[in-house]
Amino acid sequence: MHASENNVYYGRAMRDWYGSAAGQVVLEQEVRALSQVLPDLFGYHLLQIGSCGQDVLDSSRILHRMVMDVSDCRQQQVDTLAGLCALPDNLPIASDSVDAVLLYHSLEFSQDPHQVLREVERVLVPEGHVLIMGFNPRSLWGLRAMMHRRGDTMPWNGRFVNQPRLRDWLSLLGFDVIDVQPLCFQAPLKHVPGTGGLQFMARWGARWWPWFCGVYLMTARKKVSTMTPIKPRWQPRRRLVAGLSEPASRGMQRNGRS
Repeated sequence: MHASENNVYYGRAMRDWYGSAAGQVVLEQEVRALSQVLPDLFGYHLLQIGSCGQDVLDSSRILHRMVMDVSDCRQQQVDTLAGLCALPDNLPIASDSVDAVLLYHSLEFSQDPHQVLREVERVLVPEGHVLIMGFNPRSLWGLRAMMHRRGDTMPWNGRFVNQPRLRDWLSLLGFDVIDVQPLCFQAPLKHVPGTGGLQFMARWGARWWPWFCGVYLMTARKKVSTMTPIKPRWQPRRRLVAGLSEPASRGMQRNGRS
């Protein structure tokens, strides 16, 4: 099944992959990277879109943390950690209400990743942050994905997004990229090397060939529009989860924006 046909079904399959030996190694590195970024983000609400079946937000200082399972709730079992079930291209979240969003391998399996980013921009407060965990197509992981793209095995059937393209998308939507952490320099094998080998590859890979990492964590900040007044932080925040909000693209067309 191609990724464009797959975005509502990948949730459980990805959680199953994270239970494998290779998935556990990736998860350990991703949690370590998040623990270096999340403590520096502050606010009222943190939304994680996509899940590995384990808590990866534990290092955050934001008290209200919500996990959104990206799946068809009528067709498959939802992640027990999830407090919300929806699709990322039409978030049931009020505009300008979330302080930070973690896109946890959500873009690779979306029909329209740019629309997902538009929705993230809509729900974020000015100067809010988006953290994007993604697989890098310019790596051994991307090469394996290219070889298995016609299959239905996660995560290799996803459409990996390279960093330059993602930077361009974010820039068009009014984000500043402030940090990128390269992760997972080991080959995507079922049987992974020992801890010593992983530490060696991570240390030298990040220093000498960061562009060829298997996974990256990109952090970007939403710019403050000079035309939009900023709400004082002491005012009561609007309700976070609203009725199914109008997608960003349609809202922009209604307001006369492209």
